[in-house]
Amino acid sequence: MNQTKLQNVLSAMEKQGVSQLIVSDPAVIFYLTGARIEPGERMLALLLRTDGAHRFFINDLFHQTRELGAPITYYNDTQDGVAILASCLTAGKTAAIDKNWPARFLLRLQELFDGRCVNSSPIIDGVRAIKTPEEQEKMRVSSRINDGVMERLIACLGENHTEKELGEILLKLYLDAGCTGFSFEPITAFAGNAADPHHVPDNSRGKRGDCVVLDIGGVKDDYCSDMTRTVFLGEASPRAREIYEVVLEANRRGIAAAKPGNRMRDVDDAARNYITEKGFGPYFTHRTGHSIGLEVHEAGDVSAVNEAVIRPGQCFSVEPGIYIPEENIGVRIEDLVLITESGCEVLNHFPKELTVVPFD
Repeated sequence: MNQTKLQNVLSAMEKQGVSQLIVSDPAVIFYLTGARIEPGERMLALLLRTDGAHRFFINDLFHQTRELGAPITYYNDTQDGVAILASCLTAGKTAAIDKNWPARFLLRLQELFDGRCVNSSPIIDGVRAIKTPEEQEKMRVSSRINDGVMERLIACLGENHTEKELGEILLKLYLDAGCTGFSFEPITAFAGNAADPHHVPDNSRGKRGDCVVLDIGGVKDDYCSDMTRTVFLGEASPRAREIYEVVLEANRRGIAAAKPGNRMRDVDDAARNYITEKGFGPYFTHRTGHSIGLEVHEAGDVSAVNEAVIRPGQCFSVEPGIYIPEENIGVRIEDLVLITESGCEVLNHFPKELTVVPFD
């Protein structure tokens, strides 16, 4: 196991008065060990204890060939894996369990365990939120690649591809750039489709004057990128230009508020209040951002209800948007920010000034 990350988790457990914690999320196990174990419907658990008696519980089907940093108890499909795990817990003590453990395992544990079960995710999520220097550099590299991929994708827009075809081109661009694939299913959306913040690409083609929302991200060395740019085909109407400039300024204001000591909600307020001031408040229909790292959406969003104080080492998106279906227009501009000691480092460097792509 990564000893620095493990020690950070153990220290957080001690602060919370928790002596035993069950990790089941494969992403968290990878975060701690560097090993990817996808157990399907079978139980996978890592028991962390402040006394150092850590132990893995893994089904026989997933025998490990590498050292994971703690003893492994294997069980087979004829055995009660939860009962084996329960026998290693200290009765009468609190057991913290992560939020993604399936209910069928949690309910069985509650039948067997003489102690209180609580949510461990605030402990784990709090540690993961602060990226190590190595993680920070991987986030920079991943976003730098994303900048280049965005440039190449936009260069394809004049060829009048469908939204789905753009997705196919995009995957090849990521693979050619050394990524393992998408960090999420990309959004490539023309005109009215761009007014749906989570549009699923279809066979639509763009036409002159359309806005084009490109929300894309890849995975490089296990770390995710995520960026959105909105461009226009051939021309941009005065109305489209007005909306675009409002979103661009909201993006800039959100980034300016992304600094230590502010709250996550302050970033949302900075972007949302400006959009509202300009008369487009009802058309900004989602939160301003989300945390990102090993997973494209990690715990800790940029929303009006998140009072958490921003800390150096956090990485999250700032992505305000305006979506007006009746006008067939949607604009979103998204950058990732890495929080520093005095402010933030914007990880995306692809231009975001209004861009009109040549289109016949």
